[in-house]
Amino acid sequence: MSNITLGDVEMTRVEEMHGPVGMTPDVFFPASPKHQWDEHRAVVVPDFLDEETDICKVAVQTWVLRSEGKTVLIDTGVGNHKERPYAPLWGHLELDFLGNLERAGVHPDDVDIVVNTHLHVDHVGWNTRLEGQSWVPTFRNASYLMPKADFEFWNPANNPKIAGGVNQNVFEDSVAPVYAAGQVELWETSHHIDANLRLQAAPGHTPGSSVVMLASGTERAVFVGDLLHSPFQIMQPEHNSCFCEDAHASRRTRQELLGWAADSNALVVPAHFAGHGALEVERSGSSFGIKRWASLERL
Repeated sequence: MSNITLGDVEMTRVEEMHGPVGMTPDVFFPASPKHQWDEHRAVVVPDFLDEETDICKVAVQTWVLRSEGKTVLIDTGVGNHKERPYAPLWGHLELDFLGNLERAGVHPDDVDIVVNTHLHVDHVGWNTRLEGQSWVPTFRNASYLMPKADFEFWNPANNPKIAGGVNQNVFEDSVAPVYAAGQVELWETSHHIDANLRLQAAPGHTPGSSVVMLASGTERAVFVGDLLHSPFQIMQPEHNSCFCEDAHASRRTRQELLGWAADSNALVVPAHFAGHGALEVERSGSSFGIKRWASLERL
């Protein structure tokens, strides 16, 4: 099953790619001790950690929501034909992501809203596609919701640290063209998408990192973006990924959101979980555990 219905909202998982990210746990999650990974090995192997190479594994995927007659995409992956000098695994790709979307019943022109939970390289790539020598919006009828804090932070004109980093060229080829086309709506603090869906600021991973809160009937879910890269962080929420801009804020936000999800019996939907892709969590002392995995297959 690749679809789940939550109240009046249908949710579909559409994968761009999955596999190893070229980093061992101590690199991906700095200061995370080996004995903790050994303790949780039964949870992370094989979907999130390769047992033979000890390399972490992730998925890059888009969550498609159909709500109140509209089609909403949460995050748009890496994209094709992009120049990524400091992320070579993601450069000059030729993947059939749009074909995967079509197989899920979504044509690019059918998309009403695109949500970028934050503006990292692997969350905005399919915002645009190459047409001749120009980057143009992939979803030409959509409104693109972007957090203002990230829009300002990742603009190279405001932040010289981008040069030489993993996000080099990203603003220019995947954000600015959509803004120039008049399709970007910048928001702060919170933003109601519709009666079922709400964007909420969740800073730490990046200054503008956000989550999508779903509340429909008795069903609850939270699309947490990059607050979680591995289920290891559910049992050990004190550990950030190496890509978090504000370590303290990331830990605090992760702890708060996991606590809310456990108390609300909400489905937690990270951006990069392979395997079943989504789960419910429960409190386990001062930390958390996995209550159950969702029944989601790749599409």
